Amino acid sequence: MDDKKIKEEKPKSSRKNWTMILLGISLALILIGNIGAYIVQTDGGKIDVIGLKIPTENGQWLTADLFKPQSATAENPVPMVVVCPGFERSKETLSSYSLELARRGIAVMTIDPYNQGASSSTVQKQSASLEGYGTVPMVEYIYDTPNLNYIDKTRIGATGYSAGGNAVLQSASLFGARQAEALRKAKSKDSDGGQNITPAELAYAKSQNKISSIFVGGFVMTLTDKILTTVDANVGMDYGFHDEGAYRNTNRSADMHNAPEALRLVNTIFPKDKKISEVEIGNIYGDYTNRTMRVVHNTNNIHPLMQYDSSHMAHMIDFFTTVFNLNPLIPSSNQKWMIKEWFTLLSLIGAFLFLVPFATLMLRLPVFSSLVHPIPPALPTPSKKGRIVFWITFVISAILACYLFVPMARATFILFPNASQAMQTWWFPQRINNAVLLWAVANGTIGLIVFFLTYKLFGKKNGISPEMWGIKTNVKELAKTLCLALTVFAAFYTLVFVSYGIFHTDFRFDFVSAPAAFPSKMWIVALEYIPFFFIFYLSNSIRVNCASRFEGQKEWVSMLIMGLGNSVGLMMIMAIQYIYLAYTGTVYWTDEWLYINLLFGIIPMMFALPYYNRYFFRLTGKVYLGPMVTCLIFIMMMLTSNVCYIPLH
Repeated sequence: MDDKKIKEEKPKSSRKNWTMILLGISLALILIGNIGAYIVQTDGGKIDVIGLKIPTENGQWLTADLFKPQSATAENPVPMVVVCPGFERSKETLSSYSLELARRGIAVMTIDPYNQGASSSTVQKQSASLEGYGTVPMVEYIYDTPNLNYIDKTRIGATGYSAGGNAVLQSASLFGARQAEALRKAKSKDSDGGQNITPAELAYAKSQNKISSIFVGGFVMTLTDKILTTVDANVGMDYGFHDEGAYRNTNRSADMHNAPEALRLVNTIFPKDKKISEVEIGNIYGDYTNRTMRVVHNTNNIHPLMQYDSSHMAHMIDFFTTVFNLNPLIPSSNQKWMIKEWFTLLSLIGAFLFLVPFATLMLRLPVFSSLVHPIPPALPTPSKKGRIVFWITFVISAILACYLFVPMARATFILFPNASQAMQTWWFPQRINNAVLLWAVANGTIGLIVFFLTYKLFGKKNGISPEMWGIKTNVKELAKTLCLALTVFAAFYTLVFVSYGIFHTDFRFDFVSAPAAFPSKMWIVALEYIPFFFIFYLSNSIRVNCASRFEGQKEWVSMLIMGLGNSVGLMMIMAIQYIYLAYTGTVYWTDEWLYINLLFGIIPMMFALPYYNRYFFRLTGKVYLGPMVTCLIFIMMMLTSNVCYIPLH
């Protein structure tokens, strides 16, 4: 064998080794993350975590995770807390609540609210007030079923964050109203005791109020006289001192010291002559033994981050250990939920790392090997004029990305009226993601136009040719590329489902997640969204590989520039929103603040996208595999992490 042949084979062998090493590392990270998250979530085997699906009214259903301390038995019944996540969230998002309460001897049932996670849609247009987004039927199930014989039915609580906080408040009000109505009927002349309430009538009335205590996080708008009048439960609340939604409050402020909402909550337990004019934050008012305990917290954080705040978590823990008269050996400052987050982050990193080496192995199979082409030559090093053109298009693209997002969010109310009004529909049923869809289509289309115009007006005259792009293909090759992308997609979600099935954990960190639990109809919804999102993903791949890959430029520099180019426009939105909040106390975009909050999860994905598009381009010499793989996976992750108004029947 001559020296030249040896030199050619060494790099190939080295690449094969690196592919297997990276694949092994990715699977090891997933396994370590899964095992670690499982150990933390079960508190080393002291907590049983069980997934449930419970049928409810009108053919609806709720999915939930039951966290049962092993100390809970029929002989030693324990309190239970129902946890309701907020808008755009699933039960896994608040597993931190579940874990910390269960570690302290409280059983927990964390639900997927209706229209979210793997729970069904609901036929109720006023789901918050009539169903508590699922809290009400779940509490009724816990109270009525003989299966949970290890639960003290007199100590059922509920907590939620954001819309989930509203849900538990509305639920307590509804159950309290049922109790009040039963007492009213018991006083009527036609009742068993006439105008005197008999012990049996009193017991029945009390049985109608199934919630003894609630902790409301991140929501104060419904702390109204109408709602609070019928609440017969201990109530704690925590509202972020910099909450973006505070512009809707009576004082247009997040400061709860003199907020009418907080004052109304506390003053419900006082006679008229003893009502307070200022709330002492953190002070306990009333007495938990007669369900009059009130406490107001004002954690120093913004809305999307407060549910990940250890101080907020401690407030919630202290509230329930107090109202349930528990004396846990574990202080509220001792929290392990973040350790689980780090482990699920490891799994998420491993899953993302898995994509490229797995695709590389698939490309070695005869069925896909024809997709491998030589990498086209890079674009010539740009002249001074070329650099000016590049950075002008870079800046314009970023400005357009920043400018278009909010108008696209507003346009959803016209183009997708049913989803925007929380009505069941097959016409793009994801209210919040519809804004991202319109933004992506607009930016992707503009990006393609700018690319071809720039080539025609400048690049064509400066040594750039279509042979450098890797765009030329045919229908057969595109079909085979799609099959490979679907194979990678299937492998990714096989890892997700297997991990969830064995360890009951998925891949996530804060706002980025790959949920394993979602309705089967979501696959149909994905077919609706993915083709339109693909415009943006393909446009990005063309921009990254056909307009930003220059001779002499280091690869890491090229990809970093493209990562920033794909995300800096969205970062500008966040900067405007939060700098304005810091200076004025109110966010710049008020009615669209929930859409802005979605960017916490989108920006990291947008930054990573060009890296994948470049890596897959280097594997195939074409621009198509990258956007196909990433569009399938990223959009499925996004769709399964959000509110979806899929028709029930």
